[in-house]
Amino acid sequence: MPSKAAVLGKPVAHSLSPVLHRAAYAALGLSDWTYERIEVDEAGLPALVRAAGPDWVGFSVTMPGKRAALELAGQATPRAVAAGVANTLVRRDSGWAADCTDVDGVTGALRFAGGFTGSAAVGVILGGGGTASAAVIAFAELGIPLARLVVRNAERAAETVTAANRAGIAVEVLTWAEVDFAKVAADASVLVSTVPPAAIEEHAADLAAAACVLDVIYHPWPTPLAEAVLARGGRVATGLDMLLHQAFGQVEQFTGQAAPREAMRDALREATKNVLSLPVS
Repeated sequence: MPSKAAVLGKPVAHSLSPVLHRAAYAALGLSDWTYERIEVDEAGLPALVRAAGPDWVGFSVTMPGKRAALELAGQATPRAVAAGVANTLVRRDSGWAADCTDVDGVTGALRFAGGFTGSAAVGVILGGGGTASAAVIAFAELGIPLARLVVRNAERAAETVTAANRAGIAVEVLTWAEVDFAKVAADASVLVSTVPPAAIEEHAADLAAAACVLDVIYHPWPTPLAEAVLARGGRVATGLDMLLHQAFGQVEQFTGQAAPREAMRDALREATKNVLSLPVS
């Protein structure tokens, strides 16, 4: 039976999810499957999903609809509940089910950045939005017992702090004005930046001291933080690595088949002019 899937968000024209999903469906022989972009805001997302006919098997959800996606689902994975957001909606016999494969995106990107090999003592996150919430759940899965959140305003970290508490890891909140970036980075086994490149450009050299860095921004590339890491001879993962690894789980939940990882990686390489090595396992 022909099946449909799509990525939902606003704006969504820039999304690379169709590159990954279409490559996966082609590699799996699902020639009658389609995947498109649909622009919809948070308020409009629930009605759109509920109106989707039986040929719709799943939705990828980007900002600003991740919280709405979790709220409309009839069931959700523990990690989506813990994160408070969902980037994946899958049709089940009982209705829509939510997951947060962004967690896989973070863990996959950190593992294959080349500098993170096992459990760590301290993970640092710059920023406190939805990606930060997924990152603290990923820290828990990786065996990192303490997350340090560095934010402009401590109030903006509330949802990420809640996510950390649900995941069972300790959390400390530091504000931009009080933090010693060099010390925070030196103490960090992993560092995840979710903030715009300009926000940390003056601190990039200090932050590059972290043992393993994930900068979720991938356009334009390289970011000042990435340049600083590479100048030190370090390895850095980017949002493209995260995008690739989160898509594996979505494809598997939509299709019921193992994700064709190499085909998806190669398609992303082609679409982004091979900007990254994008290893997979």
